[in-house]
Amino acid sequence: MRRVEHLALIAHDMGVIFELLGSATLVVFVILLIFQEWTMILPMASVPLTFMILGFLLSRVARKEFEPRLSIALVAVALTWFAIALIGSLPFIFGMHMTVTDSIFEAMSGWTSTGFTVMTSLDSTPRVILFWRSFMQWIGGIGVIAFGITMMSRSSIIQHRLYRSEGRSEALMPSIISTGRRMWEIYLVLTAGFTVMVFFTGIPLWDALNLVLTTISTGGFSLHESGVSFYHNGLLEGLLLPVMIAGAIPFKLYFLLSRRRVAQFWKDPAVRLILALALTGSLVISFNLCVFNEYPVTEAIRQGFFCTISGLTCCGLQNSSLHWSPLPLLVVIMLMLIGGASGSTAGGIKINRLILGYEGLVWWFRRFFVGSRVIVPFKHDGKNIPRKISELELSRNMLIVVLWGLLIFVATFVALHVTPGISPTQLVVFDLVSAASNVGLGSGYFTPAAPFQVKWLFIFVMWIGRLEIVPVLILWMGIIRGFDAV
Repeated sequence: MRRVEHLALIAHDMGVIFELLGSATLVVFVILLIFQEWTMILPMASVPLTFMILGFLLSRVARKEFEPRLSIALVAVALTWFAIALIGSLPFIFGMHMTVTDSIFEAMSGWTSTGFTVMTSLDSTPRVILFWRSFMQWIGGIGVIAFGITMMSRSSIIQHRLYRSEGRSEALMPSIISTGRRMWEIYLVLTAGFTVMVFFTGIPLWDALNLVLTTISTGGFSLHESGVSFYHNGLLEGLLLPVMIAGAIPFKLYFLLSRRRVAQFWKDPAVRLILALALTGSLVISFNLCVFNEYPVTEAIRQGFFCTISGLTCCGLQNSSLHWSPLPLLVVIMLMLIGGASGSTAGGIKINRLILGYEGLVWWFRRFFVGSRVIVPFKHDGKNIPRKISELELSRNMLIVVLWGLLIFVATFVALHVTPGISPTQLVVFDLVSAASNVGLGSGYFTPAAPFQVKWLFIFVMWIGRLEIVPVLILWMGIIRGFDAV
């Protein structure tokens, strides 16, 4: 009976989130009316209609309020994200007549803010479809669960579990509702401000809006087949760099800026490390492109800085085909794996885990050089953390890192067997790391003509990476062993 009660409780809150997403996705009709693309009415209506019907049915499931196990919330988040990708694929199926596999791929890439695409005719695609791709990334960047809970009027135990299970770590307000709304206020202000800034580079307002929607969400979808290279605008590429970095910084830090605590913002270790890695990585790759790949200095700097920062922040926009020598590709792979900060729109292992891992390593070695009776405190964020808590958190941190390594290894193993000899191994690894970290930079292995097995591999890798592996792992364990056992 407890399993039924768990499912009923989750179904209710998921239904509410679906209803809210149904209302939010009606915004695409504004674009449809502006550009008068009447043939797209039914395909675009399929999304809000499906969300609202499912939401209506699920939200009325009878339930009892109680504290569920964390594993149940993790399963709910994994299922919710996959269901949203399935629903988001409907406009591509009915409006663009794409295959089911391609449609789900495009939607999963959109909602997970990855940026890989299987669409080859973007320049002739209806504008409402282009906006739908951008809108999915914008909502998905901050988290669909976070979005749904933000729009609610109350904060329950299950909502708190779901919020944390999605990977949210903000601690701005006592209430999850207040925190979510504050995040959205910040998100909207950043989006509006950067849209105005990008518009002054000389590109149309329509292009500026869509570019910022997909850049602040560290998504990477573009309106054109050639990406940002379509504009031949160095100023545009330069101004997109701070937009990428802004999306990779924890949103709670913008709250400090709004309270005029500028010093605290710049003292944050995540901000400092992101900026240090962005500068160092860009200089290393630019130097390599200039010296060893024989690029002109200006072009080496232009591609080096843009693609490096795009990879680190998990944005996915690129102004290069990335036909580079292996060394700069390896550097970008490492930066994509690291990713942005927790509490941002970026993917990857997260910069905070890198910081925590380094602090744990220093703490571990310090204990080797003292007596067994000497207590060496573990310090994090300027606070002494009790030993038991420290060891638990460090173990969890390392578990995620190990799982990321296993995910890349298994995905590479499968890809090399599905498409043997098609691409060099480094290009296969590059694109799979890009998919797992929800980046979208492509080196050439994945193309719209890839076999459907490869596309489904990337669909699962994007989904697993967006949820930081554990929720999907718990889901599969529940399917195999039964949900009462997880």
